[in-house]
Amino acid sequence: MAIFGSMYKRVIGWARHPHASYYLTATSVAESSFFPVPVDVLLAPMVLARRDKAWWYATLATLGSVAGAVIGYYIGQFLFDQVAQPIIDLYHFQEKFVYVQSLFEKYGVWIIFIAGFSPIPYKIFTITAGVVGMPLLPFILTSLVARGARFFLVAGLLYAGGDKIDAVLEKRVEQIGWASVAIIVLAAIIYNLFY
Repeated sequence: MAIFGSMYKRVIGWARHPHASYYLTATSVAESSFFPVPVDVLLAPMVLARRDKAWWYATLATLGSVAGAVIGYYIGQFLFDQVAQPIIDLYHFQEKFVYVQSLFEKYGVWIIFIAGFSPIPYKIFTITAGVVGMPLLPFILTSLVARGARFFLVAGLLYAGGDKIDAVLEKRVEQIGWASVAIIVLAAIIYNLFY
């Protein structure tokens, strides 16, 4: 069944949309505070579609993500019962939330750097930073460096290998898509067995 090729073409089409920059910024804000879809899902095809704007897109993703991180921080600090707890319940992050709190106690601001650069859900860390009362300025600066490093790395890799990466994706998108689905299913099974 060939479904990923048409999805890839559709996403590339969205990436060329005149308002794509607004969508990227909005997705970046939402991903750091409450939304489950990673920014890279939109950033990558946008860079492939318009390599001349790679650094602009990385900048928008970074600034939007940091703005969303501050929103997540304030949700954790001032609206935990009203907003944060329903988000945690919605994504079944109860155990992760407790674990992340222990990471804050152990690593302090460094955990923000690690979470901001890695593919783990950043929103749980931004909300927790507000809950534990991490100082705001170090939180913002660390988020800026970590998120910027991640998004500029993605943009830089796609900028450098744009035509080659695009050609591989066009040719192998079905195999990559189904392999990704298999990895996600396998990860979910392993997670449910051991956690």
